[in-house]
Amino acid sequence: MPSSRQADERSAHVVVAFILDGEDWLAVNSPADRVPSHGTDRLGQRYAYDFIRTDRRPGRHYHPAGWLRTVLVGVPTRDCFGWGAAVLAPFPGMVVQALDGVEERSRVFPLRESLLALWNALTFTPARLPAILGNHVVMERDGLFAAFAHLAPGSVSVQPGEEVGQGAIIGRVGHTGNSTTPHLHFQLMDRADPLTAQGIPCAFEAYDVWRNGRWQRVSAGIPGKSDRIRAVAAPDSAP
Repeated sequence: MPSSRQADERSAHVVVAFILDGEDWLAVNSPADRVPSHGTDRLGQRYAYDFIRTDRRPGRHYHPAGWLRTVLVGVPTRDCFGWGAAVLAPFPGMVVQALDGVEERSRVFPLRESLLALWNALTFTPARLPAILGNHVVMERDGLFAAFAHLAPGSVSVQPGEEVGQGAIIGRVGHTGNSTTPHLHFQLMDRADPLTAQGIPCAFEAYDVWRNGRWQRVSAGIPGKSDRIRAVAAPDSAP
């Protein structure tokens, strides 16, 4: 049973547009399943999401290879299903931070990535924040800040001070920084600096979830790790 605090937090969420293109996304870390979603309040992560893209095989296959091959020899980063997917602005606003140029690991080795993430957590210092976030963007509207981390190198398409519209492409999903596989880390905060920010509860205005063999519309929803979701289809798209 969720605590009364968690129930209050969920009822106070800010609703923004969904921030990924395409379908078959899973929120492998989500405030729908636990708060704090990443096990910590640090860096404004209390209500953060991690989205990966998978195929329809049982489990969470983020690459065409089977798990045995993935674990033993690793897989090419750019062949992962989510890599390079467009990341979209959740509201109209101004870009306040944008970092590109962080190198990306060319292959995903699950054990190495997990150990690296653990090491980064244990040895974290403020000076290493860019190495944790990888290529990232922070944008703002009326005191609400949205942060996107682990973007692909060379994909950040906005600059600080730039005004962007809702749905504008700000970058693409990558595997930079403290990343275990190509994915998007997304969170809302009350200030631009994750070192001092508090997380803000977030829901998405509209998306489709795969249930009972078909896509069903969800409004003002908080996707959980068992929800296979997609961006809202255009009116003339097939169901």
